[in-house]
This record gives sequence, C-alpha cells and structure tokens, in this order.
Amino acid sequence: MSRTDVELVEEANTAFYETMERGDFERLSELWLDDDISCVHPGWPVLSGRGEVLRSYALIMANTEYIQFFLTDVKVSVAGDTALVSCTENILSGGPAEEAGELGPLVGQLVVATNVFRRTSDGWKIWSHHGSPVLTESDEEQGDESPA
Repeated sequence: MSRTDVELVEEANTAFYETMERGDFERLSELWLDDDISCVHPGWPVLSGRGEVLRSYALIMANTEYIQFFLTDVKVSVAGDTALVSCTENILSGGPAEEAGELGPLVGQLVVATNVFRRTSDGWKIWSHHGSPVLTESDEEQGDESPA
C-alpha cells in the first residue's frame, strides 16, 4: 500500500525534529532544499540562503546540550508539489552546566511553527521554517508592568 502525500510530509516533518534532537547536523542539512531557503528562529531575524540557515542550526546544536520536541496541533496541507505544516513545538531544552558532565537546568518553551516543504526527486524537502514564541500568562503580566 502506498503512502499518501500527507503521510510522507508528516514523516519529513517528524524527521526534521528528531534530527535536531539527535544533534545530527549532516542529516539535518540533507533535509533542506539546495535552493534558496529561509528560516526564522524565535527572536532572530530572517535567515536566507542555505549557508545562513545551516550555520544557525550548527550554532544551536553546538550550544544546546539537550533538546526535545513534543509536537501538538499538527496540521498538514498539500497543494501539488508544495506542503505546509503548522504545529506547536513544546520544547524542553538545557545547556551545559557549570560543572563538566552535568546538564544545566531544563527550560520549557512554546513555539508555533510553520514548515514549508517542496516535493523533489529525493522526497519532501524543507523550503522554509518559521517559529514564533507563544506568550504565556506570566509573560503577558511582565509586559503589563509599568514603572509607577
């Protein structure tokens, strides 16, 4: 039984996050198109081109000891050779601790993401990733505080 385009795109999207969790930069770079790609990490400017985008992932991987993604609200739309995936990234991450061999404190973060894929002869490849932080109630309360 052949898999549908939606299933194949879901697999490509899952591979993207699993590859980041493993810190496998070589495999991550294979998931992206060779063409003009773009990426927006939460709080970062738009990154354009394969060099800039892949450098950003190398930097993130080099400075993140542990990262795990729990994806929720995943929606996949396919139109011809283009696919759009929207999801919520429930991220748990931690960096190196002061003492060698220990993991720093784990931090939770919510990011809404849009991943755009294009069909190629080698399967579905990432064309663009855009992540935006989700404000929590505590974030909103901090923003509402004004000096007296």
